[in-house]
Amino acid sequence: MNPSETAALGERLEAVRGRLAGAARIAGRKPEDVRLIAVSKLHPVEAILAAYGFGQRVFGENYVQEALAKQEALPDLDVEWHCIGHVQTNKAKDVTGRFALIHTVDNLKFAETLARRLPEDIPVQRVLLQVNIGNEPQKAGVDEHDLPALAEAVLALPRLEVRGLMCLPPFFDDGEAARPYFARLRELRDDLEARLGIKLPELSMGMSGDCVQAVEEGATLVRVGTDIFGPRPVKS
Repeated sequence: MNPSETAALGERLEAVRGRLAGAARIAGRKPEDVRLIAVSKLHPVEAILAAYGFGQRVFGENYVQEALAKQEALPDLDVEWHCIGHVQTNKAKDVTGRFALIHTVDNLKFAETLARRLPEDIPVQRVLLQVNIGNEPQKAGVDEHDLPALAEAVLALPRLEVRGLMCLPPFFDDGEAARPYFARLRELRDDLEARLGIKLPELSMGMSGDCVQAVEEGATLVRVGTDIFGPRPVKS
């Protein structure tokens, strides 16, 4: 990246941070209670390094092999890697223990494989349960009616720590249209906490077009890519 591209990325990153902080204050929350995940999928290592230079420390990747390649290219970078894309069960061995948080657990078989394949030197793998909040057949995620049973089953697995819920609402041109889905995920989280007597502190929801609404509805983890890195390159 040339200096002007790097500077532009820094400006975009700071603008996103400002939007999230403003949304948190409007909701009566502390800005530091919302963590920004910079979604770097399909963007080069140089873009991650540029964002790192502006203080970004949490990065999200969707594709397993791309993510692992970036981790290998940046072994000494003090960052948190989050797995935010759907992972096939046969790829579970490649992600378990490699990410600070896996956002996309939506079935028991995948969770069991994560627990079974977790390296012995890693005490726990933190995960989120992905909910198909819009009941869209083309999207991954557990149906909300099946969520309590899945949560109980995953909580019983050794060395997996369920931290909360994640969703991808239907796509809208207007972020306000996504607000009811974010509110519903928060309600599902609150219901699970009451039902199971546990704390689920994380809600992963909101992207470039609806991150403000997500924060106002309780998001603690917001996944933003385009508004930081610019248009995503076409996947080859």
